[in-house]
Amino acid sequence: MQNSASTLYQQLADDLSLAISRGTLPPGSRLPSVRRTAHNRQLSLNTVVSAYRVLEDRGLIEARPQSGYYVRARLPSPARQAGTQSSPASPTKHAVLDLIGTVLQAQQSEGFIDLALACPRGGDFYPGNKLARLMGQILRRQPGMVSTYALPPGPEKLRTQIARRGMDLGMTLQPDDIILTHGCMEALQLALRAVTRHGDAVGLESPTYFNLLPLLASLGLKAVEIPTDPQTGLSIDAVEMLLAEGRIQALVAMPNVHNPLGCCMPLENKKRLARLVNQHKVPLIEDALYAELQFSDTLAPAVKSFDNDGWIIVCASYTKTLAPDFRIGWMEGGRFGAALRKLKFASSVAQPAVLAETLGAFLESGGYDHHLRTLKRRYAAHVEKVRGLIARHFPAGTRATQPQGGFLIWLELPEGCDSVALFHAAMAEKISLIPGPLSSPGGRYRNAMRLSCCYPLDERYLAALVRVGQLACEQQASAG
Repeated sequence: MQNSASTLYQQLADDLSLAISRGTLPPGSRLPSVRRTAHNRQLSLNTVVSAYRVLEDRGLIEARPQSGYYVRARLPSPARQAGTQSSPASPTKHAVLDLIGTVLQAQQSEGFIDLALACPRGGDFYPGNKLARLMGQILRRQPGMVSTYALPPGPEKLRTQIARRGMDLGMTLQPDDIILTHGCMEALQLALRAVTRHGDAVGLESPTYFNLLPLLASLGLKAVEIPTDPQTGLSIDAVEMLLAEGRIQALVAMPNVHNPLGCCMPLENKKRLARLVNQHKVPLIEDALYAELQFSDTLAPAVKSFDNDGWIIVCASYTKTLAPDFRIGWMEGGRFGAALRKLKFASSVAQPAVLAETLGAFLESGGYDHHLRTLKRRYAAHVEKVRGLIARHFPAGTRATQPQGGFLIWLELPEGCDSVALFHAAMAEKISLIPGPLSSPGGRYRNAMRLSCCYPLDERYLAALVRVGQLACEQQASAG
């Protein structure tokens, strides 16, 4: 006779599985707590836990730390990239740069609903009131700060806290080596200026962060697109080939919480990448902007943590997690530190002391850790809810990434869909999104797009997302 406990948890798992398949429990919805389900069904806690584990094994639900169990969105992942082919060095196409300008211009237009930019807005995402109080306290103690020129290297308190927090990503940093910058973009610009000359070729992930394209164009640099897998990140085989052939003079990569794919590079790949750039003496500029927004409790290490000879420059900022308008970023330049400090001084001298002191005090207080935990839970919930809406309202065959952190989702639309045409159709209805070609110097990925989940998921946002899905369905139908 079959064990009764086994029968009970299997029956519960089957009942919940049926509810999920019928849409009674839609993607992104939260399951009742273990205790509540046990009470309602008159079951033991162990029986319910066993049933939920069965559903996890089936890929139907996922556990979120300190939050509960949620129904996973029924979306296949984008196709894994095959081979190690990379594109030849080339300047960014003018059409791509023009399209980026159109996206940015839309943000200034009244009434637009933004599904595009990775710019969180509102009190749900930033501790604005706490930072304001801290700044007020600092100015009351040191009122002369606002009438004194800020000079490098900037407040020691903030640099010390940055170095301390770097340990969470496996890095051993010294406060004196930290350079404060005007956001992460200035850090990336300074890094490229320090390690390249006009006409050099720079390896870029493909797809990549779209603002790197005008940056490279402004510096007279050529881009080499390197295949980047939606699940494992940058192709290390392709990097090794490029380095061995001497085809790139620098490399820019986002190994943790990639923009736009949301993936984290496996540990062995990170170690191998660090070995390769040190072996070939080609600088790697590691963009760690989203690294602290990994959903896991224990953060995956930065590639910089495996840097033996200083060929890796790490860049980050607090614009996505704490205070966007402060524009406080930072970098650690390894063997390029002295050159970077000179470039920073020539570029913008230093960061405002009162802003840096405020961030340093907040980090020192321990408030940042609590804020990050809350923020990551919120983004994880947003991502899953948006994935659920994509599964229900976008054309059949749409694929989407399952991010390991952050708030960006990369979609691959089925045959018959064109993300650039979809972008223009959405713009006509005052909805802004990022079409795939913006993430490629060569204008690839016309079947793909990037969506951002870093806004309150209110009625306007949700309606706009559903409308984009409807436009994609209409486009596919007309193409058929």
